[in-house]
Formats: sequence, C-alpha cells, structure tokens
Amino acid sequence: MTDQTRREFIKQCCVVAAASALGCKQKIEMTSQQKDFEPAYMKLHQNGELKKRGEELWAMMKECRLCPRECGTNRLAGERGFCQANAQIEISSYNPHFGEEKPLVGKGGSGTIFLTNCGLRCVFCINWEISQGGQGSRHTLEDMADMMLHLQKIGCHNINFVTPTHYSPHILLATDIAAARGLRLPIVYNTCGWEKLEILKILDGVVDIYLPDFKYWDGKMAAKYSSEAETYPEVTATAVLEMHRQVGVAKPASDGLMYQGLMIRHLVMPNKVGGTIEIIKWIADNLPKDTYVNIMSQYRPMYKAFDYPEINRSITRSEYKEVVDYAEKLGLTNLDIQGYWF
Repeated sequence: MTDQTRREFIKQCCVVAAASALGCKQKIEMTSQQKDFEPAYMKLHQNGELKKRGEELWAMMKECRLCPRECGTNRLAGERGFCQANAQIEISSYNPHFGEEKPLVGKGGSGTIFLTNCGLRCVFCINWEISQGGQGSRHTLEDMADMMLHLQKIGCHNINFVTPTHYSPHILLATDIAAARGLRLPIVYNTCGWEKLEILKILDGVVDIYLPDFKYWDGKMAAKYSSEAETYPEVTATAVLEMHRQVGVAKPASDGLMYQGLMIRHLVMPNKVGGTIEIIKWIADNLPKDTYVNIMSQYRPMYKAFDYPEINRSITRSEYKEVVDYAEKLGLTNLDIQGYWF
C-alpha cells in the first residue's frame, strides 16, 4: 500500500461495506483495453492446467513447503504452520482499495482481498492484527471465487491478493472456479517478496502482475526484524528475477491501468536498516532501467518496533531524498515517489 495505511484501509472497508448495504452501486464504464483484455490464467483454465497446478500446490501442504521456511507442518490435517495457517483459508476483508499504486487503482479501485496470517512476521508490521493476530474468518474456495466476481461486478480493475504465499493453492483453485463463472480481471500477487523459485514457476502463466516488496539487503537485518528470515535477500533477489522473466516490465496501458508486469516496492526504513541503497543498485544492475519501483516513505513504528531503538521513529526527509536522488543517478526512469517530501 502507498499513501493510505493498511489501518486506514480497514476503516475504508467498513465505509464501503456500509454503502453497499444501503444499496449504493459503483458505475464504472469499462475502457476498450479492459474489454479486450484476456488474463494470463484463462488459457490454463480452459485446458485444465490451472486446476491441476492448484492441486499440486495443495498437496504440498501435507508437509508444507510453500514458503522458504519449509516448516513441514501437515496443514491438511489441521495443523498450523509457522505462518499460523492450516488448509482452511482465512480472509480478513475484501473491497475496492484506493490507496494502492495509481495504475492499479484507476476509477474503480484495486479489488483487494486481505488474506490472514503470514510467513515473514515482521516486528514492524503495520497490519499485524491480520498478519500475526489472526484477524479474519474462515471461508471456502467457492466463497473466495464469489468475492472475486463481486469485486469485478462493482468495477474493480484487478484482483489483488495481499500476503498470498501461504494460500497459493487456494488462490489457483478459487481463480479456476471464478474463471469458469466469468472472471476476467488481472491477478495481482501482492507479496513480501520472499518466495520460492519452485512455487513461482508453478505460478507462471497464472499471475498477471507481480507486486513484491524488497525489504532487506542484509540477511542479519532480515533475521532480526522478520523472525529469523536470514535468507531473505538472496531468495527475494532470485524471486524478483523470475517474476520479471514471467511478466516483464510493468507499463500502464493507454487508459492508465496496469494489466501486466513487475512492480517492485521498497519501504525506506530509518538508519538504513533495509539496505536501501544496495537494493536500488541491485535493481539498476540486474533489471531494465524502466522497471517500476515504488520508493515508499510511509514507515512509522508499529507493533513491536518500539522495542528496537533504531527503528523506533519515522524516516526523515533527507533519508528519503537520498534514496530518490540515488535511484535517478543510476538511471532508473520508472519511479513511483512521494513528491510531497521534496
């Protein structure tokens, strides 16, 4: 999320839900690009491959290895993994969201589905009630498909799965159900970035837009602030390269909307604990110069961040400006920046 915080998003969901209950309906006219667009997953749905891949991922939950932790929990037997999820999907909320990147939002909003639990478990998570507090309710695959179709019906421009890693089987199987019933929106895989190459290859041809974070350059920092995820830097770098291979550079269509591509997010943190300069240099050295990079400025202490003095403050104007100046110096041309900081 960008300028709008996730806490604000949850409040917004209540407003939208109330409006819906009163019979309010969005009337968003589709652009010609939207009418002509065919999502990547349609071909796989039509030949049965989408369901097959979903079932392949589902079987991995018996000794779960969906995320880099590979905790081996038998989620199919009801056990909860390190991420605190079992085989029953749990969802916190679903609604149009207007605080995401502009090419995802358009006029109708990004159709965001907030998935409960998380395998990374950051100490500074602004959304900790959902990711680590378990805020959400149980749903079936059919429920999830209904949510996707509802978001399409009310005018959202995409289906945006937030924290999808531990529910990748459910996403593929629910998308297969929804595609059979008329879903035609792009799929956004909104991830922490810490993704296994093996799983991403199964998602090839399913996801239209990858939206990964690239949080840390130093494994020691990842271990300290994200529950011993020491492999985060190298695993995420490999994952981002694979995402780019699959979907390429993200560029809005003539209607201003994004339909395909890689959109990287990096949250600038205080005292350079994220290794921001190194991450920006890696992007410039390993990806096209027009790679979409959202340099995010909205860090503020949340959850357990108050226990860590070095991250117990917001970032400064000079910290943010240094990053933007460096990115521009390296020739990155597709930057999403918060201009009000200058």
